[in-house]
Amino acid sequence: MHVPDGFINAPTSAVTGVVAAGAIAVSLRGARRELDDRTAPLAGLVAAFIFAVQMLNFPVAAGTSGHLLGGALAAILVGPYTGVLCVSVVLLMQGILFADGGLTALGVNITDMAIVTTVVSYAVFRGLVKVLPRGRRSVTVASFVAAVLSVPAAAVAFTLVYWIGGTTDVSIGKVATAMIGVHVLIGIGEAVITALTVGAVVAVRPDLVHGARDLRQKLRLRVHGELVDVPAAEEAAPVAARASRRTLWVTGLVTSLVLAGFVSFYASANPDGLEKVAADKGIDKKAEEHASADSPLADYGVKDVSNARLSGGLAGVIGVGATVVAGSAVFWAVRRRRTGADVSPTAVENV
Repeated sequence: MHVPDGFINAPTSAVTGVVAAGAIAVSLRGARRELDDRTAPLAGLVAAFIFAVQMLNFPVAAGTSGHLLGGALAAILVGPYTGVLCVSVVLLMQGILFADGGLTALGVNITDMAIVTTVVSYAVFRGLVKVLPRGRRSVTVASFVAAVLSVPAAAVAFTLVYWIGGTTDVSIGKVATAMIGVHVLIGIGEAVITALTVGAVVAVRPDLVHGARDLRQKLRLRVHGELVDVPAAEEAAPVAARASRRTLWVTGLVTSLVLAGFVSFYASANPDGLEKVAADKGIDKKAEEHASADSPLADYGVKDVSNARLSGGLAGVIGVGATVVAGSAVFWAVRRRRTGADVSPTAVENV
């Protein structure tokens, strides 16, 4: 659903840019409460994983493909504020390095793919986990439903933005019907990927899944007639806990590299949902060439590498590497600001 330059007029693009900037500013503050020394590295990995899986277009119907948006996955794994930042980092890398999603439309894309999907999915997820039986299976089920609904919600958001500032005269009813219809199908693929990923992480380290934190309860033992909290696993065995986190991070990074560097070659070549609707309904009549069209990595290939498999694979690996570095830098910076904010002047004086 990457919106190119020229689909939306300048005033509307500017307004969505302001909305996106405001949401990122709020998310930077909110992420301070979500990130700690355990989850900050995971957030960078989540961004890289979303980048990798977005390269895997899967067929849906009538010559159309879809790919992960990632808002639900990010929100459930690392929190809604951090989730907005994760998807925003991915969109920024794609727009600048790979000419995927217009630069003037960056505000539209962040609003649509980062903000709407994250807010909608996390609201649905939190509502479901409150009414479903307490357990890991409920987290997976809630993840599936939240992800399903987040994609057509993004399609509705794009339709509204197009209704306000579209550059072509196309019936909004036809656009809405086509966009929502195809993205309901894409949402099923999104839900499968999200549920499988969340379920896998919950199975090995539920304490690292933001959406599963309510499942953790402190174990208490009665000692000499008094209830005493048993130290958490992180506190009782910090070395083992760090090793487990490191294993999870390395496994996730290797998986992302394999998906982007090898599996992406077998992705569907059909146009994605927005591309198909734009071509069928005439939305793309005023589409503009991307400002980074001459980038060495434009269209997910390495310039001057003639072998298509090698070119795409190298581009995918470079993209994963750039995203994990950029994402990790952002989240560690946010984490450090939180640490600094936690140190009050009074505490410093007392030291």
